[in-house]
Amino acid sequence: MKQLIKLTTRWQSHTKSILGLFIALSTFAVSNQALASTTKASISQSSLFDVISARAKKLASEDYKAPNNIELDALNNINYQDYRSIRFKQDQAVWKDDGLYELQLFHPGFLYKTPVTINTVDSDSKHSRLPFNTDFYNYDGTAAPLKDELTKSTTNTQLGHAGFRLHYPLNTNTYKDEIMVFQGASYFRVVGPNQVYGLSARGLAIDTALASGEEFPMFKEFWLVKPTAEQTNIVLFALLDSPSVSGAYKFNIDPTTNTTVKIDMQIFARKDVKKLGIAPLTSMFYHGENSTKFFDDYRPEVHDSDGLLTQSQDDKWVWRPLNNPSQLSVTSFAYENPKGFGLAQRDRDFNNYFDIEAHYHDRPSLWIEPQGEWGNGRVELVEIPTDTETNDNIVSYWVPETPFKAGDSLKLSYKMSTFNSSLNKHEKAHVVRTRIGSAALPGEDNPPPQSHRQFTVDFSGPALNALSEQLKLNADIQLTTGEVSDVSVQKLPEGYGWRVAFKIAPQDDNPVDMRLSLKLRDKDISEVWSYVWYPNDIK
Repeated sequence: MKQLIKLTTRWQSHTKSILGLFIALSTFAVSNQALASTTKASISQSSLFDVISARAKKLASEDYKAPNNIELDALNNINYQDYRSIRFKQDQAVWKDDGLYELQLFHPGFLYKTPVTINTVDSDSKHSRLPFNTDFYNYDGTAAPLKDELTKSTTNTQLGHAGFRLHYPLNTNTYKDEIMVFQGASYFRVVGPNQVYGLSARGLAIDTALASGEEFPMFKEFWLVKPTAEQTNIVLFALLDSPSVSGAYKFNIDPTTNTTVKIDMQIFARKDVKKLGIAPLTSMFYHGENSTKFFDDYRPEVHDSDGLLTQSQDDKWVWRPLNNPSQLSVTSFAYENPKGFGLAQRDRDFNNYFDIEAHYHDRPSLWIEPQGEWGNGRVELVEIPTDTETNDNIVSYWVPETPFKAGDSLKLSYKMSTFNSSLNKHEKAHVVRTRIGSAALPGEDNPPPQSHRQFTVDFSGPALNALSEQLKLNADIQLTTGEVSDVSVQKLPEGYGWRVAFKIAPQDDNPVDMRLSLKLRDKDISEVWSYVWYPNDIK
């Protein structure tokens, strides 16, 4: 594997990208024609993906039509607290008591002003649209007057829904946990056993981190196939549309010891796409153990994910700790037919978060595993500066080397899996801590500049920790620029692993891209630690 680095010093458009992200998270699309009629068709599940693909292909051959927003002031003008006071009634769940799965809906309004169409598909392949009904919801507190107003205003109008969530007995046999949610553009979230929602996945990313601004495709219609009573997986389909791309998606969700989602996608280009992001993941990193800025926060760390993990075709593993940089950072890792990549919340220790509400130590990690050959391309990591944990400032996705031009189509499949700190198939020693401090010695009369830093990188793993401290392990360190000095490798006490310590001196203001791994004689015994140090991160 060779690594390509794109380091963007300053982007005037990064604020626009963040704003666009949050607008997209709360935006949905549905065609006027789809809302105007109720589907009562009979299309087999085996044919449904092809039918939706044909519809997507036709859409891509036509001019893009932006969706119409809700025109009801009663919904557009409600505030956050009002919207939070509208709750779906559990006894109204679709498929309630019919099997392992139940389906609950999200109310339109507030930020969610352009509803989606949701259809169910029964065992006879009959399709039925789920109508909006105020009887599905409790309108509590300040939202109480809304029910009567909506009932009168929507007599001859079908509002649609803001999204949906799937419930399944994931953690106990007696309670159906929320395992997956679709709400906002092409965003969806998934959890495994004993996890809480954190990072999001997306159907597609377009022009992320480009100066021209990002485009956010949207799932405009869904088809959910009703499982049999004892069926442990569930299949759903979605139609995606945007100014540049239309597409069909199939999701096969299977929650067991972890939750896996097999995704088949076929997309069609309406016009040229500058940057196509496949299997995008979106997360948040506010501050962590490697932060060099001061955060006025009682919690030691605040993040949904703490690193990007990649696996090459020849089983080289790379770990890139995340950062909240002072400037927009875009880093690329070039691969041919990668085996996988994902964003991970590797640190699962509550003592490193102290947050009893957010439960950051229980946030899921997500692994993307291509099915078949994806060819040449790159895994791209985008890190956006943020001053609050409410901003999703981390994005990662696959960018194919072949440009996606108007009239082109692309069909790919991949598997998404939840995990905790590590993947079972990743057997090499892991990076467990990255810490950064001043390179100056205590009391030094003539200390080096603040941009000169001391790094400590700790590796751990059963095989590595069992090695005798009498053995000599070597640190293989590579820098694109600058100088490295004072390298040492030491075994930590009480099974905490091995530490590599070193200092770096940047060259002028140039970012320092580093790679580090542990070797025993001539053998790699750890994953590769990858990091970029920006000298101006220290003010």
